[in-house]
Amino acid sequence: MPAPRAIGPLTPHLYMPTAQRPLRAKQHRLSQRVRVVPHSHPWGQLALSGSGVVRLTVENGTYIVPPSRALWIPPGVEHAVTVVEDSDLRTLYLLQPAGRCGPDVSPAQEAAWRQCRVLEVSALLRALVLEMNVQPDGAQPRLSPDELQRERRISALVLDELRRAQPVRLGVDLPSDKRLRALCEAVLDDPRRHATLDGWAHDAGASPRTVARLFRQQLGTTFGQWRQQVLLAKALSMAARKMPMGAIAGELGYASASAFTAMVRRSVGPPPSRFFA
Repeated sequence: MPAPRAIGPLTPHLYMPTAQRPLRAKQHRLSQRVRVVPHSHPWGQLALSGSGVVRLTVENGTYIVPPSRALWIPPGVEHAVTVVEDSDLRTLYLLQPAGRCGPDVSPAQEAAWRQCRVLEVSALLRALVLEMNVQPDGAQPRLSPDELQRERRISALVLDELRRAQPVRLGVDLPSDKRLRALCEAVLDDPRRHATLDGWAHDAGASPRTVARLFRQQLGTTFGQWRQQVLLAKALSMAARKMPMGAIAGELGYASASAFTAMVRRSVGPPPSRFFA
């Protein structure tokens, strides 16, 4: 498979949030296998896919973002974007930290927003994002006073929906150890290449015992548990393409749809029919 084509950040300076326009939106249509190089912003960011699937990677984790989910990225967090399939990427930039979006926010709630988190996207939140003033390809719309007032009202509703959005336990942790990270990224690219740790350890030129120890030390989990999260992310990407559960189970190496369903229930609670809806 060819390497992703790298491009620079998508003109974020044109969409810098200000006191007058505290929430800005941008839209970019991205082709499959494009990769936006690592970059960061001094403001918070919410990434949604209007269609297609993207993968966002930060220092210590990677996240699949299909149309049913959104990813919150706190200010200053470096991130890269890989397009899994052709996508209509919508990005919101927030002047105000998301942890302070509503009244009576507790310290624990505010602290949670200092981390990357995957969020459910309600029908209302999606509709509001689509109504934000934005033009593709970096063009900046000139707003009349009435349009600016409307944008501010929509922004207030977006912030309220964002504060109410439920976090989803979905994401794949990545290690700091360079050799283990290279192994993890190889699994992300093709999780079915090897079914056991032995094959992956051989590719990395290390013993299975050494790799197992690094997983426990770096990620606090076993290789098998970590690989399950990778498979969930892959399944989410396939479900976004409307693949049937039986086909997804077979593609990921499960002997039956029921075995795949059992794995999903153990990992996230709801059955695939609800989790991937």
